[in-house]
Parts: sequence; structure tokens; C-alpha cells
Amino acid sequence: MGRVSESAYGDLGRPPLHETALRRALVRDGGLWRDVRVVAETGSTNADLAVAAREGAPEGTVLATELQTAGRGRQGRRWAAPARSGLMFSILLRPAVPVDRLGWIPLLTGVSAASAVQRMTARVEAGEFGEAHGDVAVDVRLKWPNDLLVGERKLAGILAERVDDAVIVGVGLNVSLREDELPVPTATSLAIEGAPLADRATLLRAILRRFEGWYREWTELDGDPEKSGLRTAYKELCVTLGRTVRVDLPGAETLSGVAGDVDHAGRLVVGDRAVSAGDVVHVR
Repeated sequence: MGRVSESAYGDLGRPPLHETALRRALVRDGGLWRDVRVVAETGSTNADLAVAAREGAPEGTVLATELQTAGRGRQGRRWAAPARSGLMFSILLRPAVPVDRLGWIPLLTGVSAASAVQRMTARVEAGEFGEAHGDVAVDVRLKWPNDLLVGERKLAGILAERVDDAVIVGVGLNVSLREDELPVPTATSLAIEGAPLADRATLLRAILRRFEGWYREWTELDGDPEKSGLRTAYKELCVTLGRTVRVDLPGAETLSGVAGDVDHAGRLVVGDRAVSAGDVVHVR
């Protein structure tokens, strides 16, 4: 893995992330974030942090890359994008909570990322006579369990993986991708959605700070999604709830019905059944 070089400035519309500046902004005594690294290119930030976790890297290690060549989504799907066109990073966690509550980590990440993007893309829009009439932001919502949507188009994906006693959470968020660069037509980006802010460093800081707040509260309360307010926050952002869905479950099983709830364990309740993993399709 190589460090970001000056050649990264070749595309002025997609400036590089600066490791030193990110460390200065995020790493502090008593804080969650212990190290922030930026590499020019790697196969997978999740895979790299899995190696680091096994070697004893501390909780709060963050790895971001400008280009990910073997990024994976759910069910091993490939996800590729041009260099510096998105935020691609992973974080290493060692949560001291009951094992049956670890399923909340990707949901917590989704809440953190969606709320940070909403806040950082908010702008005041002028009316016909020049008066300000409220904030307008990219309306980011959550699709259970791990996608950020704008409408029905995917803005970002989250992938959480257990590595011994650690959890690695990877995030891939489309920032400056143009329509002709989208890996699939059902995706979108902040640029396509007209976001007034597309600075990746600012977005990364905002997401990590929001994540730290939620994670501290959740872990201090032993991973309780009710007392921490996490379950309520997730349900408010989740557009899967109330929809008719099809869930492709492991083992080629399919479940269809109305998604009525996200239960105490973070499982999606479809009809009278709760599922902890599956590929969800919103049925029109």
C-alpha cells in the first residue's frame, strides 16, 4: 500500500485526503479515534484492518483509501469507483457489549453516516424575493440493514465483519461520481443529488464524530439500543419499515411480507418472523 502522492492533484475536482490533517482533527486524548491512515490504493480496507486487528491494533484505528480495487458489498458483490470519487474507509472496533447486540453496529454506522450527510449537505435556500426559508439537505435514508438511500438509489453501503474479538466496519459513500461513472444505474452520489458540499475530508470528520457520539453512548449502556436511543433513531431514518419487501435469505430461501419493525436485536421483522441477515428488495 502506498501513501498518497502529489500526483493526486492531477484531478483538481477530486483533491486527496490528507492523513496528517485528519489525525490532527480526530485523534485526541480520551477520544475513540487512536489512529487515522490514508493510503493511495488498496484491495480492501476491511481486509487490511482485519490483518491489523489480528496483530493487535487498537480500537479506534481508521483506514481510508483513495482507490479500492477489491471492495465488497453484501454477498461478496464487487463495488468499484474512480480514485478519490468517494469516501472509502474502515474502522476497527473492540466493543465490550453482549455478543447478541453486535448486530447493532452496522445500524449504528448507518445512523451516524446518514445524519452526518444530512447535516453537512444542508443549505439555506432563497425564496422568490430573496428571503431565506429553511434548510434543504440531501434526504438520506436507511434501507435495512446497511444501505444509505436517496429515494430508491443507493448512496452508500456498509459492511461489518467479525474478526476474533474485533469488529471491522467498512463504509463506501459516493461523493463526486457522475452518472456515466456509476457502477450500477440504481446508485447515486452527492454530486448527482446536487449536494452543496462534496469535500470528502469534511464529510469523513463529520461521520466519525457522529459515530463516536453514538458508539460511546451505546457501549456505555452495554449495547442497549433502547436506553441509548439508537433503535428509535434508526427506525426514524429507515424507509424499509412499512414497505412490502422480499428478503433473499441464506440458503436460497425467500421471505415476502410487510416490514413492520426492527426489534431489540436489530433484526427486521417481516410479518411474524424476525430475520438477522438477508438481501432486502423494496417491492414497488
